[in-house]
This record gives sequence, structure tokens and C-alpha cells, in this order.
Amino acid sequence: MVSRLELRRIFRSPVVMVVVALAIRLMVMGLMYGEKKPITRALFTLPSEMARVASSIASGEGFASPLPDPTGPTAWVVPVYAYLLAGVFRVFGVYTAASAVAILTINSLFSALTCLPIHALARKSFGPTVATAAGWTWVVFPYAVYTPVHWIWEACLATLLLTLLVLLAVRLDEAPNLWAWVGFGALWGVAALTNPAILAVLPFLGAWICFRLNRRGARWAGPAGAAALVFVLCVTPWFVRNYRTFGRFIPFRSGFALELRVGNSPEPDVQWRNWLHPNESQSEMQKMRRLGEIRYMDEKWREALQFIASHPGLFLWLTLKRILYVWTGIWSLAPDYLLAEALDTVNIPFCTAVSVLAFAGLRRAFRQGNTHASLYGVLLFSVPLLFYVTHSNIRYRHPMDPYLILLATFAVVEISTKRDEISAAPLRRMEWEEAAR
Repeated sequence: MVSRLELRRIFRSPVVMVVVALAIRLMVMGLMYGEKKPITRALFTLPSEMARVASSIASGEGFASPLPDPTGPTAWVVPVYAYLLAGVFRVFGVYTAASAVAILTINSLFSALTCLPIHALARKSFGPTVATAAGWTWVVFPYAVYTPVHWIWEACLATLLLTLLVLLAVRLDEAPNLWAWVGFGALWGVAALTNPAILAVLPFLGAWICFRLNRRGARWAGPAGAAALVFVLCVTPWFVRNYRTFGRFIPFRSGFALELRVGNSPEPDVQWRNWLHPNESQSEMQKMRRLGEIRYMDEKWREALQFIASHPGLFLWLTLKRILYVWTGIWSLAPDYLLAEALDTVNIPFCTAVSVLAFAGLRRAFRQGNTHASLYGVLLFSVPLLFYVTHSNIRYRHPMDPYLILLATFAVVEISTKRDEISAAPLRRMEWEEAAR
């Protein structure tokens, strides 16, 4: 028979968290798809741009054609996750049920493994109680359960990579050495070629480490330079490929201009303007085929910048709405909008509650002088920056969820501890009075 001590040890084990998290995600996947909702129809009726590029690679046509019509070589997405999907397609077949199950299982594994850095970060920042609570919260966190089994995108891998990078940043702050810096640069290279949007964190996270090391008089300039060099070496082959393919320097992706355009137009009540996207608009698709990907993106840059220049007030208003949406899930409270987006009635209070608790935890950490409070402030500031000017959804903000969970859990543990202390105060007072008599 298992003793209470052994049960407690099992409950606190991060490995057990990973196993349970994976089991829950696979169970949800099994419940979501079946005869009434075949997995291939749900995921591949309108494949994602990432899946289309992967199918092109697996079919021997190269890194190309992210849209319904063949459009030739592309820089629409970056290579890491696309080649991972292509490998799955090679083994299990392109757009087959077996491939869909394998991809969602891999996504679920990435999501489950994120328990490990979350637990380690929480333990370093706030102690073992918060570490255990934060780890188990991630196990059952609705966004972390839903994201890996709903989208064939890189969100779960990007979230895992960024959380590992933050954990490595804490390691560099505590005990810097050259090899840790080299690993930091290499891991950033992999992360950038998985989801370039998280690069918004890099300058702020790097500055946080260097500032703290400089304040203590520790060496940082040379090792940070080595990390930067390794990062450049990791991403350069992709830059060279893009230059040789398109005759132009394209750092990571070609599609930011389109995202900026799709998120900004004279319709302020609409978040996703599908009529401006070639994936859903036949006229835009024809325009892209006529111009080619790079010239098409040039046109989107001109359109987006022209809109911003001619409608600065509206752009500011849309930006404020996007900021509100990232933290609360609120885009519009109009009855027609909520009727069309029925899940928002649940998502809005949940998302808002998580954000409020996270900011409460951050405030508490600063008031206590927690050594990592500024780190979490940097993360909450920088992760969503790009989505404030383009557009956002649950998948885009997913890389920020581990830090929201960590801080929210810290807030709840602090509130519970304080409540217990208040409840116990009369009893302690009685014991003191008894002892005095």
C-alpha cells in the first residue's frame, strides 16, 4: 500500500505531471474527433499554410505553395515545424488520418513537456509549493489542452522553446558560463526558425540578463557576443536560401506585411478580415499568383502603411482594442458579435480572470522584492507586442500562457496563505493568553 508520503512525492513529481498532461490531451483529442467529426475533415478540409508547405516538401516539390493554388517557392512560414510535419507526412501519408493523429500527438507531447520548465521556473522564483501548483495548473489549463489538439501549427513547440529560453536566462543570471551562453544563442536560433514572433522577447530578455550581470560586476559582453554569433550562424542558412530563391534579403518570413494589412482596415468591429487574405479570397489569390509572393507582399506593405498614415486615429483605436483583446478576450460586446462567437461568453470571463490574477501575482512579486519579478514584467510586456499592431487569437498568445499561469498561481497561493494566517490568528491569540495565565 502506498504511504501518504509516497503519494505526496508522486504528486509533486514533474514527470508525473507530464504523463498526466499528455494523457489528458490525447483523451480530449479522442473525444473531439470521431465518426461525426472525422479528424481529416476537421484538420485538412482547409489545410493550414504550414500543412500545405509540409505537403509540398513531402511530395518532393520543395519548400513551396502555402495557399490553395500552387504559387511556387515560399518564405511564408519558417522551416523547423514545416519540416517536422513533412517528416510525419512522409511516414504516415499526406493528409491522412494517421498523419493527423501523429501531428496532434506530437503537439500534445510538446505541450505536456512544458510542465517541466514551468515547474523549474516556479521553483526558482517562488518555491516548491507554487511550483507544484503551477505545474498541475498547466496540466489542466484549458488553452494548453485545447491548442495542441485543434491547430496544426507551431504554437505548442514555440511555447516550449520560449519557456526553456526563459529558464536558461535564469540559469545565466545565477551562474553564467560561456557554454550556457552558446546554448542560449543556439536555442534562440531554433526558436526563431520555429516562430519568429517570439523574437520580440529577445532584446528585452537579453538586456535583462546583461543588466543584472553588469550590476554585479560579472563578465557579460564577450559571452553575449558569442551567443549572438551562434544565433546568427543558426539562422543564416535560411537567410541564404531566401536570398538565392527570391534575390532579396528576407530575414525570416515574408508574410508580416499581409498580417499587418489584414489586421488594419476601415472596419473597426471586424478582427479578422478574411476578404483581404488570399487563403480565403479568390481575388486576392489571383492577385498573388499574378504578382508572385514577394511583389504581392510589397503591395500589402504599401496598403498597410498607407492605411496607418491616412487613419492614425483609427489605427490607434484598433491597437487599443487588440491590447484589450489579448488580456481579456474582448473584441466586441455587441449582441450580434457574441452570437456569432458563442464561445466568447465563456472565454472572456476566463481570460480576464487569468490576466487579473497574473497581474496581481506580478504586483505581489514586486512588493516582496522578488528577484525575478522584473523578468516576468519583461515577458508580459514583450511577448504580445507584435499582435498589438496586427491581430491575435488564443494560438498567437499561447507562448505567454506559462507566465500567466505561474504568476496567477503565485497570487492564489499567496491569497490562500494570507487567509489561513488570518483564520489562525484568533486561535494563536487564545494559545498566547492561555500560556500567559
